[in-house]
Amino acid sequence: MIEQAMGRPLPVLQGTPAGRTVIGDPAAVKIAAIAARAVPGVHSLGPGAGRALGAIRDAVGASDLSQGVKVEVGQTQLAVDISLVADYGFALNALADAVRIAVYEALTELVGLEVIEVNVEILDVHLPPPAEPKIVERVGATGATQLKQPVE
Repeated sequence: MIEQAMGRPLPVLQGTPAGRTVIGDPAAVKIAAIAARAVPGVHSLGPGAGRALGAIRDAVGASDLSQGVKVEVGQTQLAVDISLVADYGFALNALADAVRIAVYEALTELVGLEVIEVNVEILDVHLPPPAEPKIVERVGATGATQLKQPVE
């Protein structure tokens, strides 16, 4: 058995028997999804309804990494489609480029096939929840009356 540290290439063994290696779509999908999620500014992958189902799966301990990622694996090449929701404040074209680069590098390094294209679709922008109004206590001129007012 060959052991390796995570992210390190396995040594090429001399005299090993020849054979065929097939990379399954689910393996490539997971690698692409992990790489895309690691990019700052990616809020989540997939459309809204799928994200809601994904949140339920995560709550019960069964995550679906394939949400928002489609990969077509051939014998020597692969193509990827990523759908994502961006965090507000990130330049969308730059974010798409960063996702494209991260996915390309991860698949090239870990799968070893030629990545012919990485298509990125930004479905939505996630806005942070509105800040709750701050409550300020004010004491009247006599010192007896306290008013609570939201500060805007």
